[in-house]
Amino acid sequence: MAESFETIKAWKDSRKLVKEVLTISRKGPLSRNFALRNQIDRAALSIMANIAEGFERDGNRELVQFLSIAKGSAGELRSHLIAAYDLGVIERDEFNHLCQNSRSISRQLSGFITYLKSSSYKGRKFD
Repeated sequence: MAESFETIKAWKDSRKLVKEVLTISRKGPLSRNFALRNQIDRAALSIMANIAEGFERDGNRELVQFLSIAKGSAGELRSHLIAAYDLGVIERDEFNHLCQNSRSISRQLSGFITYLKSSSYKGRKFD
């Protein structure tokens, strides 16, 4: 198991995604659509935050729960990005890049969840 949430690949990738999302959401037409921009920013931040929160609870069952929430936030982010693209407030290249990264993180989270569910280790709080 990882030593800290900062060493988890899905968390590292979600950190990069947050930086990209917030950079894109602060420029162009999306920067003026406050409601959508806020939803996009919050969904991206939620991925990263839920991985960290689940890890810090020190139990695999709780970690799985929070990884599932993070995975849901990745889907939510993609849904908001589709709306932003349909409204013409983000470019096709930005949309494709962010969606691709979100899908990659979602696959990582699925794999991590599968691993944890099959592991006999229950978490640090049970040591």
